Amino acid sequence: MRTLRNNITLIGNMGTNATITNFENGNKVARFSLATNKLIDGAKKAEWHRVFAWGNMAQFIESYGKKGKELAIHGRLVQRTYLTKKGRKRNITEVEVKHIIGL
Repeated sequence: MRTLRNNITLIGNMGTNATITNFENGNKVARFSLATNKLIDGAKKAEWHRVFAWGNMAQFIESYGKKGKELAIHGRLVQRTYLTKKGRKRNITEVEVKHIIGL
């Protein structure tokens, strides 16, 4: 039997301050964007990633993270579908953080 793998590691800078959502059960989630750089014709170009973290990692982001902070994250890609306010279906890919280090 083959094991499926879904892992991603990114090093970049927070593009936004995190949005923190607190739940009645005491859990929380932090959502933010992360910019990584790639070189195109010798110039740096930012690539943007949607990122979310639960529990202790959300707490870390709430305390430590702010726009511009450099982070190393390891997690998995998550695809989800949602409806816009106008009722249009949208598909997005996000990174769910499993490990995080402030650099």
